[in-house]
Amino acid sequence: MIKKYLALIMIYLFNCLPIKKNKIFLFSYYGSQYGCSPKYISEYIHKNYPKETFDVVWAFNDLTGKAHLNSFRKVKIMTLRYFYELCTSKVVITNFRTTDLYVKRKNQYYIQTWHSSLRLKQIEKDAEEALPQNYIRMSKKDSAKCDLLLSGCEFSSKIFKKSFWYDGEILEVGTPRNDLLFKDNTYLRIKVLHDLKIEENRKVVLYAPTFRKDNNHLEIYNLDYSNLTERFEHKFGGEWTFLVKLHPHLISKSSELSFGENVIDVSSYDDIQELLSIADVLITDYSSLMFDFSITQRPCFLYIPDLVEYIKKDRNLYFDVKELPFISAESTKELLDKIEYFDNEMYSQNLSEFFMQVGSFEKGVASELLLKHIEEVCFNVNRRNSYERKAI
Repeated sequence: MIKKYLALIMIYLFNCLPIKKNKIFLFSYYGSQYGCSPKYISEYIHKNYPKETFDVVWAFNDLTGKAHLNSFRKVKIMTLRYFYELCTSKVVITNFRTTDLYVKRKNQYYIQTWHSSLRLKQIEKDAEEALPQNYIRMSKKDSAKCDLLLSGCEFSSKIFKKSFWYDGEILEVGTPRNDLLFKDNTYLRIKVLHDLKIEENRKVVLYAPTFRKDNNHLEIYNLDYSNLTERFEHKFGGEWTFLVKLHPHLISKSSELSFGENVIDVSSYDDIQELLSIADVLITDYSSLMFDFSITQRPCFLYIPDLVEYIKKDRNLYFDVKELPFISAESTKELLDKIEYFDNEMYSQNLSEFFMQVGSFEKGVASELLLKHIEEVCFNVNRRNSYERKAI
């Protein structure tokens, strides 16, 4: 409590200083990583603007291992410098709710990218009964601060308007972190495989499940890696490696799971989008990653052995899992059979229909259009572009 009061005093003092008009302040998942949409907004700035155009500052819980991130300035969260940079930035961008220790100033512009382009699990007001009261209070305060919310599709915009405690502007241009999935990532694939010590000719299946409220029962995350690998090799050819990326809430417990040959635990890998970009197949469950991965048009399987229990104990869903274009299975045997009889032509057709159904805005230019919007709103630069932008 004393630390909070001291922080509020610092905020009060720094909020009296002039705002630096070209400063953009970013952080992702409360400073735990360099990833998600804030990363790709930052990367776009670095690649497409002269260095002096924007003063980009990133905040991290731990600066260890961040020396290679030299295209922007870095600060450690909860330090004196952190509060100074946050309070004097013109634009603040994050992918999660902010706390009471972000006291937004009148002339600041706060952009909430959120951390999914579309979601299966109900969120915010729609899941109010399942959320802690302190989180709900924080969310309502955060929405009141927010100036701009990003949306990846029409369905997401409807969810935001209904459940986000927010009636401000929604920029419908896609999701910055998904821009990567539209690109030729040949060189990125080589780099990631090299970093993970995987031979370039091997195919990759990424297993990335979400978390459950009861994180003590890890057996739900154990797959039959050996039989699944054999089935992928039989169906699609080549030699396969499993990458297992547990939810950030479970990183500390990943060592408790048993992995076999050609299975690599990548739970500590910062950027899930890079893993999605190199994966030939995705296996997940209720995670919104399925919607990001759909952009690649590669096979996605949902392993959901606890479907009934999950809906009862964790969250209600926005979609009937069985009506999604992804291939779902409630047992190992069913998953093996679904892989064996996977029909790529039908899968592609179902994906196209789904994109139409949700009204996707994803075109691979979300970062570009967001930066043009920032220029126009915050810096009075009127730049026309060839893509229709709709603000609600």
